[in-house]
Amino acid sequence: MAATNLTDLRVDHVGSLLRPPKLKEAFARYLKGQVTEQELQHAQDEAIREVVRTQQGHGLPILTDGEFRRVHFMESFGEVAGMELWKSKIADVIRALDEAPAAMDGKTKKGTDPTLHTRRPVTRRLQLVRNRPLEEFEFAQGVAFSPVKVTLIDTDRIGQGFDVEGSRPFYPSGEDFLADVITVERQIVSELVAAGCRYVQIDGPSYTRYVDADSLEVMRSLGQDQKKNLERAIQADNAVIVGLPETVFGLHICRGNRRSMWHREGAYDAIAEVLFNGVHHQRLLLEYDTERAGSFEPLRFVPKEKVVVLGLITTKVGRLETVDELRRRIEEAARYIPIEQRALSPQCGFASDIPGNHITEDEQWRKLDVMAETAAQVWG
Repeated sequence: MAATNLTDLRVDHVGSLLRPPKLKEAFARYLKGQVTEQELQHAQDEAIREVVRTQQGHGLPILTDGEFRRVHFMESFGEVAGMELWKSKIADVIRALDEAPAAMDGKTKKGTDPTLHTRRPVTRRLQLVRNRPLEEFEFAQGVAFSPVKVTLIDTDRIGQGFDVEGSRPFYPSGEDFLADVITVERQIVSELVAAGCRYVQIDGPSYTRYVDADSLEVMRSLGQDQKKNLERAIQADNAVIVGLPETVFGLHICRGNRRSMWHREGAYDAIAEVLFNGVHHQRLLLEYDTERAGSFEPLRFVPKEKVVVLGLITTKVGRLETVDELRRRIEEAARYIPIEQRALSPQCGFASDIPGNHITEDEQWRKLDVMAETAAQVWG
């Protein structure tokens, strides 16, 4: 499929899907040392084959492997020398997998934003050891009939977790660290493109810290300049994708999505003009499922060559949106952006980590079906 067709897709999904119980069990046993890495990989392979078939069965035009090989969505940057202390704590993962699922009461709550308080040092200069996103793509595309996209964490989110003082033996400043993050991310993306990946989505939850009051207060307390930080983040993410015209790049922006919790709130207004015009990504996947995201008015700043994927379908609770309500909201956006620049998706992934959000697999697929039905009525 040509890159231009991927740019113009009218439906999308953010990447992660609920892990089936059998795969969760395999992860738990592996982390406890009860099965080998090869046995875990076999379980992942089988689960990915099945989830690819299911996505195709639901008529999705772009597929993912559900992030089924990852413990957490940020593991796209996991096999990098120097980042050993950033890995998920195995004990915490096991505990979460062993816990009984939370009651699906249709409610969400605010969770603790780890980026406000957690900083980790590096153990050496960064160097890519293993391109896991490339391996994920090659396997999934090998069993899929439709194009497969890959999701990667953005550079600014990695920079948010950097402990400058603890890393001075290797990096004199955060800017030096960010330069190597860009180099590694660029290598990951370039190898994906060379392997035939034509859609790469950058997950940029870091961008909502520039509209969230608590996050802005932390920046001020550290003596950081909000405007300069935002400009640096945009430049860094652009540097990762520059010079790769045959590939479509999406930028996904949300306010937190861990186990049906959210971490930030704030409308796009304060950053829209700079961000939407500044990033070079062709598709902007924007969270818009609650009032925390504000109105559609900031979409007036989106350049004509970009598509806004309206994240109107919540992945946090099981309530099924209707075609009528989704059509109404899509039409509301018409005041600010033309129909040919609009598309539809869930607001985020269904499982940012292995436990996933507090909805059922059936609810997940029904939400993707209503998305497709809505798009067929709106765009034909």
